[in-house]
Amino acid sequence: MPPRPVDVPALVAAAREGAPRAVARLISLVEDHHPALREVMAALAPHTGKAHIIGLTGSPGVGKSTSTSALVAAFRARGKRVGILAVDPSSPFSGGALLGDRVRMQEHALDPEVYIRSMASRGHLGGLSWTTPQAIRVLDAAGCEVVLVETVGVGQSEVEIAGLADTTIVLLAPGWATASRPPRPASWRSATFSSSTRPTATARMRPCATCGT
Repeated sequence: MPPRPVDVPALVAAAREGAPRAVARLISLVEDHHPALREVMAALAPHTGKAHIIGLTGSPGVGKSTSTSALVAAFRARGKRVGILAVDPSSPFSGGALLGDRVRMQEHALDPEVYIRSMASRGHLGGLSWTTPQAIRVLDAAGCEVVLVETVGVGQSEVEIAGLADTTIVLLAPGWATASRPPRPASWRSATFSSSTRPTATARMRPCATCGT
């Protein structure tokens, strides 16, 4: 069955106005390899390049979604419009996002200035989905001043987010590498800065020089 025709100019115009359904439709076109994708990207290009891209990465269960939610609250307090792309492992049956990280961000679900999208990695290595760069452009063109990209849980060599984000945050489990001091993984070396998700009572969190959070 041929794909449905798409009115790209109208869809892009609606996304530029902040219509969430239009933004969702554009990202779906990206994920579905739609024949109109080239036209979509060409229409979005003049409106991109303004958003600050922040990547959050770390091992599974380290608190990436919780930290993302906290960053959203901080940026919203400053009046920023925020887009979130949460990359999840893929279901072996449907190919869709398996964990649904956005479930842990429900406090922002009704905020019209926050757009949350789960994306399946679909077997792509590096911690992201192959469609993540194009989805970022959609959110950028839709007026999101900050785009947070939460990677799938990573190990030692998944550093693709560092080449995509303006600021990369690597989250570490408390006490990581304190016993045997193994070599630092590539994902740590690629970070703009790193943080333990449970700082001690005496630790002080310093603001990021890049994004101010």
